[in-house]
Amino acid sequence: MLKIVICVSGGGTNLQAVINAVENGTIQNTEIVGVISNNANAYALERAKEKNITAVCISPKDYFDREEFNIGLFEGIKKLQPDLIVLAGFLVTIPEQMSAYYKNRMINIHPSLIPAFCGKGYYGLKVHEAALERGVKITGATVHFVDSGMDTGPILLQKAVCVLPEDTPKTLQKRVLEEAEWEILPKAIAKIASGEILLGKSLLEIDDK
Repeated sequence: MLKIVICVSGGGTNLQAVINAVENGTIQNTEIVGVISNNANAYALERAKEKNITAVCISPKDYFDREEFNIGLFEGIKKLQPDLIVLAGFLVTIPEQMSAYYKNRMINIHPSLIPAFCGKGYYGLKVHEAALERGVKITGATVHFVDSGMDTGPILLQKAVCVLPEDTPKTLQKRVLEEAEWEILPKAIAKIASGEILLGKSLLEIDDK
């Protein structure tokens, strides 16, 4: 049984997509053992509670400084003993100690086709604003392993989404979520649960079929 912890800062629609995929059998042999948010008001925590999933807020506001928060976040995740950590709209810079400890056991969903519109400053609606400003005709989403950089880890899955002439940042964000993120994040977890993508291995050992 693959035990996963999902970290999220906001509404948790990607979390819901994973919950639905576990419940309908798209993701098999997997248990969501916890949901962690840095935001006490995140609706994602309510989604977890509705499904009797452990829901924990670990907020920087409750710590003296960022270093103490990083330690608290790391320890809070370790207590849940996950096999895999899923960052699903988690607007927190992962401390290097944690990314090293969970090397190739932590994945992130990013709302662009990496390496486009990723890295520092590219999150949430800002990604889609940048895509429209640049005039791209195709955008999408990426699932990748997390390393010590920002959106720099090995890519696992990507899906493209066409940009429409009438798109605004909000309409593009909604379509990337619905057509790409909600599909490839559960798919990546399913591949990990089935052994098609191997955890704790180097890039050369990842079976990305």
